[in-house]
Amino acid sequence: MQETLNYINENKQRFVDELFELLRIPSISADPAYKDDVLKCADVVAAHLKNAGADNVEVCQTKGYPIVFGEKILDKSLPTVLVYGHYDVQPADPLELWTKPPFEPYIEKTELHPEGAIFARGSADDKGQFFMHLKAFEAMMKTNALPCNVKFILEGEEEVGSVSLGDWVNENKEKLACDCILISDTHIYSNEQPTVTTGLRGLSYVEVEVEGPNRDLHSGLYGGAVPNPIHVLSRMIANLIDENGHITIDGFYDNVETVSDAERAEMNKLKDNPEEFKKSIGLSNIEGEKGYTTLERTSIRPTLDCNGIWGGYTGEGAKTVIPSKAFAKISMRLVPYQTPQEITEKFTKYFEKIAPDTVKVKVTPHHGGMPYVLPTNTKEFAAAKQAMESAFGKEVLPYRGGGSIPITAMFEQVLGAKSVLMGFGLDSDAIHSPNEHYGLFNFYKGIESIPLFFENYSK
Repeated sequence: MQETLNYINENKQRFVDELFELLRIPSISADPAYKDDVLKCADVVAAHLKNAGADNVEVCQTKGYPIVFGEKILDKSLPTVLVYGHYDVQPADPLELWTKPPFEPYIEKTELHPEGAIFARGSADDKGQFFMHLKAFEAMMKTNALPCNVKFILEGEEEVGSVSLGDWVNENKEKLACDCILISDTHIYSNEQPTVTTGLRGLSYVEVEVEGPNRDLHSGLYGGAVPNPIHVLSRMIANLIDENGHITIDGFYDNVETVSDAERAEMNKLKDNPEEFKKSIGLSNIEGEKGYTTLERTSIRPTLDCNGIWGGYTGEGAKTVIPSKAFAKISMRLVPYQTPQEITEKFTKYFEKIAPDTVKVKVTPHHGGMPYVLPTNTKEFAAAKQAMESAFGKEVLPYRGGGSIPITAMFEQVLGAKSVLMGFGLDSDAIHSPNEHYGLFNFYKGIESIPLFFENYSK
């Protein structure tokens, strides 16, 4: 393994240069105008995978953007690790908030990244992170150190909900047969306190509509005598959470996992710093569900948030109307053992129940995903923890993330394998936002940790 680590150290600059090539491709899956760029990116990823030493490299067609597949089977009696990542990226808007163009990568030092960070759309989510796996695989191949079989699936639709992945995985179960899945699309708690993500929340996402009068009305002629849908909707949303941060939907907490005191104590070893948390997001105070720490509120507890609200006139100048309709988008993060189907149904019934009889309401479900947990007593967690402790030289703690990666539950259901969420980004990397970046320190630590994971897992 030392020879592998030496190879990585000798080729660091080339790895970054090759990543820059990938980051220059605007592979935005959400915008059809970038279709050719997404397809080009798939071909470039396939070429990198083949050059790293993978066999049977394919750009597999789907109903949407292609999935890049490759493998190295040393011996069918050895364990097999399936590596997942995605080569598509979020739109870069608003462009005016970027310091430099989003698809012209550059390195700049920051307070959190004194060794420098790579600034570009996709640097942390997920090109920089999945590219670590390609370079770690290359290093193991070049030094004859690959200890087990490996397969890769790199998709181009993660940022639009992985709409083709489920069908493709179901159709290719034998091709994808594996013992565990390795994913780097999450973050660590900090560079000083590395972590392995052991849980993710699920998701229920809905759009709501409140309809009042049959047309927009003059606010002078009708104001004071008719219901204003914006006012009604605002009151309804406000009533979804009480003064203790508790969600008021009937039966919302029926199936919420009870996390043991011992596990809560282990989680809070991460030394939640309320003052630093407030400072990082520009707040003078914070709020949340009573009886839980910030770490617990953002990981093991379910949430409800209004993500957007609109109605009436929002253009330049004034237009005095009472709108006919008002709308909002609402997301609910779920924990084991809640399901998106259950929560969406309960939300719909409750929203209809609290609506006054002066308006009509409509709830439209969008997308959802199941929660996911990797128990800390598994060989998968142990292999990841030991690998990162060797690379970082520090104790690695378990960490439950607040976001959602619905494919983890799908992988477990279809392939019967647990996913190891061994990400290396920081939550301050501005993913999905202007000036996204990924620390060079984190990029290199990832490449060093991955071969160690393979070695530990194989043993």
